[in-house]
Amino acid sequence: MKINWRIIFEVFYNIFTVFLIVFLIVLAYFLGFKSGEIFGANKLREQFVRLEENVSSKEIARQTPTPLSVKTPVPTARPRIINWTGPQLWEEVNKARVAHGVGPLKQKDELCTIASIRLNELLELGKLDGHEGFSTLPERRPDLKWIYEQYTIAEFLIAGATSAKDAVDSWLDTLGHSKLLTGGEYVWGCTYAQNGFGVAIAAY
Repeated sequence: MKINWRIIFEVFYNIFTVFLIVFLIVLAYFLGFKSGEIFGANKLREQFVRLEENVSSKEIARQTPTPLSVKTPVPTARPRIINWTGPQLWEEVNKARVAHGVGPLKQKDELCTIASIRLNELLELGKLDGHEGFSTLPERRPDLKWIYEQYTIAEFLIAGATSAKDAVDSWLDTLGHSKLLTGGEYVWGCTYAQNGFGVAIAAY
């Protein structure tokens, strides 16, 4: 029996071709699967790392205290409130005069006009003027000159007293001012006071 090698070769060739095709398909599938697995794993790892970084940054932000803006209070000096008035000063003056054996002063409206003008001048100046405004008032205010001509007038000033009694005590401690409180010659008077300044006008 004669062997037909051509047929055998074609059979083996076809089998080999089919096997090769199947092998290539399996190989391509395997390589694609592995590369996809590697790529997917890398993507998954990147996502996990990114998620872990986000969680860590949020955790750090949550745990890190936000610095508070604290304003350091600036100490301010409290102004001394001096609220004694002219009527209080009038009361203390007459109380001291009675205590020293001289009668209380009687109020005169024209003397109050001078006391009011002088107090406003001292408040505007912010200090005592050494009676300069009092001595020049008749020249500056001719309408008030008649008061200086009709009475013998004296002016008593105080600045920085904390109360009406403090003002009277300060006057008692000075020789010239004590005459307001001990001088029996004075009959009439008037007092004005504001912001620690006091003016007393006495006359006879």
